[in-house]
Amino acid sequence: MGRFTGRTAFITGAARGQGRSHALRLAAEGADIVAIDICAQIESATYDLATPEDLDETVGEIEKLDRRVIPVRADVRDLAALEAAAAEAVDHLGGIDVVIANAGIAPSGPTPDAEQTFREVIDVNLVGVWNTLRATAPTMIEQGRGGAVVLISSVLGLSGRGSVGNVGGEAYVAAKHGVTGLMKAYANRLAPHAIRVNSIHPTGVPTPMIDNEAVRRFAAETPEAVAGMINLMDVPWVETQDVSAAIAWVASDEGRYVTGVSLPVDAGFLVK
Repeated sequence: MGRFTGRTAFITGAARGQGRSHALRLAAEGADIVAIDICAQIESATYDLATPEDLDETVGEIEKLDRRVIPVRADVRDLAALEAAAAEAVDHLGGIDVVIANAGIAPSGPTPDAEQTFREVIDVNLVGVWNTLRATAPTMIEQGRGGAVVLISSVLGLSGRGSVGNVGGEAYVAAKHGVTGLMKAYANRLAPHAIRVNSIHPTGVPTPMIDNEAVRRFAAETPEAVAGMINLMDVPWVETQDVSAAIAWVASDEGRYVTGVSLPVDAGFLVK
C-alpha cells in the first residue's frame, strides 16, 4: 500500500519537467492521475513549451506504474476547461484528493511587447493557479473527505532576487508572490473542510523552463542577475525529484496537520 493508494491527483503542467516528476512520484505511491497541460506554445514564452508527444510520454510512464491516468490538453487560463477536467476526475476516477498547481512560464531576456509578456505571465502563473483552485475546491468540499492542495511557487515567491532588467522576471516574481498569498487565503478557507493548502518554493530546477538558450543568453548578458541567484549550498540547482519528494510528504497523511506553510526546497537560497 502506497501513501496515495485509492486517491486521485489533479496536476497541471504535467507533460514534462516538474509536473511529470510529481505525477510519476504520486503514481508510484498509488495515485491515479489527471495530467493536464496546454501542449502548445504561448507567445511570450522564450523557449519551447511542452508538446502533445510530451504528454503522451507522461501518460505512458504512469501506465507502466499500473495506475489510471486521464490526459487533458487544457490551458490553465481557461476555467471552463479545468472544470471539465475536474468533472472527468469525478466521473472516471472517483473524485479529487490531491491538487498540484504546477503549470507556469518564465520568459527571459528582452521582449518585443513588455505589457503582453507581463500579462501573460500573471495570467498563467497566478490566474491559472486561482483557476485550478476554483475548478477543484468545490469538488473536494462536496466529497467531504478532506484532501491536500500544493501550489508550486518559487524561492522568488518569497524573495525579489533574480528579476534584474527582465520584465519576464519581474512578472514571475510578482506572480509567485501572488501564489503564496493565494495559498494562505485558501488554507484559511478550506481548513474547515479538512483540506490542507501549502506552497512549495524551489530554487532553480534543471527543466526546459531554465535550461534553454534564452536563459543562457540572458545570463551571459546580465551577470548581476546570475550573481543574485546563487544558493547557500554548493549546488547550482535542485532536481525535480527533490521537489516531488517534498510534495509527496506534505500531501500525504504524514503531513496531516501541516497547512498554510511555505516550504522551501532551495539549498539555502532564502537564508543566504
